[in-house]
Amino acid sequence: MTTVAVKPATMAQALTRAMRDAMAADPSVHVMGEDVGTLGGVFRVTDGLAKEFGEDRCTDTPLAEAGILGTAIGMAMYGLRPVVEMQFDAFAYPAFEQLISHVSRTRNRTRGKMPLPITIRVPYGGGIGGVEHHSDSSEAYYMATPGLHVVTPATVADAYGLLRAAIASDDPVVFLEPKRLYWSKDSWNPQDPPGVEPIGRAVVRRSGRSATLITYGPSVPVCLEAAEAAREEGWDLEVVDLRSLVPFDDETVAASVRRTGRAVVVHESGGFGGPGGEIAARVTERCFHHLEAPVLRVAGFDIPYPPPMLERHHLPGVDRILDAVGRLQWEAES
Repeated sequence: MTTVAVKPATMAQALTRAMRDAMAADPSVHVMGEDVGTLGGVFRVTDGLAKEFGEDRCTDTPLAEAGILGTAIGMAMYGLRPVVEMQFDAFAYPAFEQLISHVSRTRNRTRGKMPLPITIRVPYGGGIGGVEHHSDSSEAYYMATPGLHVVTPATVADAYGLLRAAIASDDPVVFLEPKRLYWSKDSWNPQDPPGVEPIGRAVVRRSGRSATLITYGPSVPVCLEAAEAAREEGWDLEVVDLRSLVPFDDETVAASVRRTGRAVVVHESGGFGGPGGEIAARVTERCFHHLEAPVLRVAGFDIPYPPPMLERHHLPGVDRILDAVGRLQWEAES
C-alpha cells in the first residue's frame, strides 16, 4: 500500500477552507470585499470561492470601505452572515464610523433583539516590506470599542478554527489576520477533521519557569524564537498566545504569571495607548503578590509605520525581548 504524503497547508489556505466550509454549511454566509471574487483577494485568501459559490455569495465591491461595512450591516439585519474583507489594515479606517456607531452597538441598542453576525477580516501587521497604510497594527482601536470581539490567530490550525467560530458567532468579530504569517506552515493536516476553537481562550505555546511572554498574532513565532535563544542565558520562558484579545482570558494569563512571577507583553502595536498597557494592568491587578518584578512591554515604536528598510528596527525582535527579560531578572535581584 502506497502512502501519499500530505502537503501541509498554509495559514492562507486554512482561512480559505474555513470560509469555504462555512459557506457550504450555511447558505446565509456571504463573502464580500474589494477584489475578493474574480482575483481571489490581494493575498488570494478568497481564491476559488466565487467560482464555487457564485458571485452572489462572493462579491466584489466598490473601493468604499464605509459602504462595504454599511451594506454588511443591512445584510446582517435581514438574517445573513456577511464576511467582510478590509484589504489592508489601514484601509479599514474609513469604515470606523459604521463600526463604532452601528456594528458594535446594535445588539445593545435593540436590547438583544437584533444581533449583527458580521465577521470583519483585516490583514494586519508588518514584516512583509509594506509601505505606510499596509502594515498597521490597529488592534487597540478595536479593543477599545465595546460590543466587538477581537481575535487573531498565530497558527494554521487556529486560523481555521477561530475563523469558523467567528463566522458562527452572533456577535460582530474583528478577525485580525497576521499577513506575514499567511505563508507559514505547521503541523496541521488539512485532511484531519477540522476543529472550531472557542473565542476567548488563550493557550500556552511553550511552558517555562523563569518568566511569561504574553503575546498574540505575528509576535508569537518571535516570542517562541526568543524563548529558545533564552536557554543560552539559563532562562526558561513560558509563551502564552492570547488568540482572543476581546474577550480576554484572564484565567490562563494569570495562572501562567503566578507560576513564573514575571511577565513581558510583546506586540507590534505602539506602546503608548497600546494593548500592552491594558494587559499589564490586568496582570498586575490579579497577580500583584506573585510578581517578582514589574510587568514590562516590548512594542513597536510610537511612530507611523516606517519605510520597509527600517521595519526590522521597529518590530519587536528577539534581542529586544531578551533585553526585557534581563531587566526583569535585574529588577528582581535589586
